Amino acid sequence: MASAGILCTDVHVKAKVKNLSADIDSGDFVETDVWIADAEGLICTIGRYDFVTNYATLNAKAKMLLRQICSDLVALNCITYDMSGFTSRVEAEDMINIYRDAALRGLAIIRDWKARDYIVNE
Repeated sequence: MASAGILCTDVHVKAKVKNLSADIDSGDFVETDVWIADAEGLICTIGRYDFVTNYATLNAKAKMLLRQICSDLVALNCITYDMSGFTSRVEAEDMINIYRDAALRGLAIIRDWKARDYIVNE
């Protein structure tokens, strides 16, 4: 069973993290549901707008941005949960840095009122 959120699903996360723990990759791992909900809450809080409830009203580009932010945040949790699938700890830390930077960049965009208004009203 896929972990389903509004802004992203575990399919989006699995596309980013190829070296997932066997626990997470099994599909029975309930923590991904929690991590997705947490990420959605963070995104809505930082953007000061309920993107989840109003998802259907957003344009396609806004949905892609929100999916990217959400899946980056969840990917961070997946990587830090179990780094044993990576060839080295350095590789896992590099992936953490890459996804953290991407998530921060996206969160900075939705934090800006002008960008948020464009996302919501376009």
